Amino acid sequence: MSKRTATEVLESTGQPYTKASSGGTKRENPIEDEMGEFEDAWEDELESDEEVVDANEENKEDGMDIDEVLPAIEESDEPPQAPEAFIPGRHALGEDEVLEADDSVYIMRHPMNVTWPCLSFDVLRDNQGDERQRFPATAYIVTGTQADTAKNNEVMVLKMSSLHKTQKDGNDSDSDNDNDDDDDALDEDAILEHRSIPHVGGVNRIRAQPLSSYPQASQPYHVATWAETGKVHIWDIRPLLESLDVPGYNLDKTKSRTPVFTINSHGHAEGFAMDWASSGPSSLRLLTGDIHSKIFLTTSTPSGFNALSQPFISHTSSVEDLQWSPQDPTIFASCSADRSIQIWDVRTKGRKSAAGMKAAHESDVNVISWNRTSKHLLVSGGDEGGIKVWDLRNVKQWGTSAPEPSPVASFMWHKGPITSIEWHPTEDSIFAAGGADDQVTLWDLAVEQDDEEAGMVDTPVGEQDVPPQLLFIHQGQKDIKEVHWHPQIPGTVISTALDGFNIFKTVSV
Repeated sequence: MSKRTATEVLESTGQPYTKASSGGTKRENPIEDEMGEFEDAWEDELESDEEVVDANEENKEDGMDIDEVLPAIEESDEPPQAPEAFIPGRHALGEDEVLEADDSVYIMRHPMNVTWPCLSFDVLRDNQGDERQRFPATAYIVTGTQADTAKNNEVMVLKMSSLHKTQKDGNDSDSDNDNDDDDDALDEDAILEHRSIPHVGGVNRIRAQPLSSYPQASQPYHVATWAETGKVHIWDIRPLLESLDVPGYNLDKTKSRTPVFTINSHGHAEGFAMDWASSGPSSLRLLTGDIHSKIFLTTSTPSGFNALSQPFISHTSSVEDLQWSPQDPTIFASCSADRSIQIWDVRTKGRKSAAGMKAAHESDVNVISWNRTSKHLLVSGGDEGGIKVWDLRNVKQWGTSAPEPSPVASFMWHKGPITSIEWHPTEDSIFAAGGADDQVTLWDLAVEQDDEEAGMVDTPVGEQDVPPQLLFIHQGQKDIKEVHWHPQIPGTVISTALDGFNIFKTVSV
């Protein structure tokens, strides 16, 4: 992987939020009388006694007010002072302060609200092309709700359109290079459309089948939901997508509201861990893990889905996340509340893991992500807020005397549990993380500390050092649950939290 020094990263990229007072009062603009007063030639003859002014009043000559002469205002060549950047762990908000987004460090940023919290989602592949750079943009996601009662929950396909560029100020150095006649720089409200199907129970996690291209009209688009009832449902959401894009499309609600298949292997045990793998359009593999430490495999054939009855059992506590290997179709990784990360081979008899890290984190291991380009790298996030990067070529084989492996990189920046983590789909050194401390952070392992620059920066005692690999901090959401990169719009990140969705693209990635 290529390396960049910290000096090559824009200094403003990690500071998207500034502090602003919420209790200030608005200053009124003075009203200038441009015309002045008109003098009436006959006014002296019409003046009443009340309008006569004593010439000696207040010791002013001729009864005229004399304007006070003020010194000339000197213009300064110094630019206005930049607002103070808010850095979590280094700054704290006062009682009368709120965070205000600095849109100069965003290429695009849109918040979107929904009726019920959606604590899990996945990005859907569309037919608008890859490597899209033009605005306004359009994105599709699938999500599930956490409603007040079980019967009010839904699976929703959301279409986010009119995603315009964020308006930048006139001091932007790039503004001269933009085409003023192009309306893609306008900051307008995005449009959110949706289609939904009822779902019994809250949706703990939702994942869409992996696709390299948009499926043909005759092919289904499968999505799996982990329900709080202990069931895993597989749906075909292709009709919902068609009804969003095809005018006059007749959506057969009776057919779309019925799951294609339901996995009952977990009984009544609730779960969160889930991941798809694909060996082709008609060959799918779905892993699901529950709070009772069991992992089940479901496969597909041209005739339908088949849930295998024998579980994978090596964890001793709740399975929190699962990831198929991007290179080997029979290998997958899991993480658990037993603090371990384990590597499995579905061909192994007895359904036991072959290797892993028994004490990967100091507490529960919540999430993992397998690097899609550097296929030996795995990143994990723990309940203690730690982020660790592992080289899977160094994992410990169970039953050997080899020492426990150490992470190749470790970061303690977040102040709450890591709830989501994901590698960039094409950049092998970049990943995004989300935490319960209301932060989405973007990281680049290729950035190295400049020793000379590090010696010039004095961090006050008690304040947290900002790691050079930390590119960007996105804030403004409450209790972030999941973060995903959009695979077809480079650098675009989507996050969900208790208060809705954010979709944004920063100047740093």
